[in-house]
Amino acid sequence: MNTGGKQALAEQAYQKALRYELDYGCCPQCVLAVIQETVGIVDDNTIKASHGLSGGGGLMGQGACGALSGGLMALSAKYGRERHKLDAGRGINNFRKSRELVERFRREFGGVTCEELQKKFTGRTYDRWNAEEYKAFDSARGNQCAHATATVTRWLVEML
Repeated sequence: MNTGGKQALAEQAYQKALRYELDYGCCPQCVLAVIQETVGIVDDNTIKASHGLSGGGGLMGQGACGALSGGLMALSAKYGRERHKLDAGRGINNFRKSRELVERFRREFGGVTCEELQKKFTGRTYDRWNAEEYKAFDSARGNQCAHATATVTRWLVEML
């Protein structure tokens, strides 16, 4: 695919991921669903397996942003080490791609954990296991989490 075609596909993926995150939530699933629809390397079980990664893992905020986690899963779906090759080395190419994504994410969003992004986007963190706190977070973040989800998805289309 030529550069112009890839950029157009990346922009379409951005718009779709933005809409999915705003409509459905669960940033890692939104990233992976759009990658599945545009690039095709992700299966339904991978999307399902990413569900618990949302909100920094179990909605706890302390782990990596779910959009970033979904992006890392997408890269691994293409470049990762296969089960039957566990004894064949570390698979450094996947780590290079993953590092590139993490570094780009950190530069763009000022951190990689869900808590860091909450602070950046809203000035504070939230207990998303508390219904009132979750509602406050949802209101305060606006479309910023959706933008992060869509941005990761755009980058992935460019990287894959």
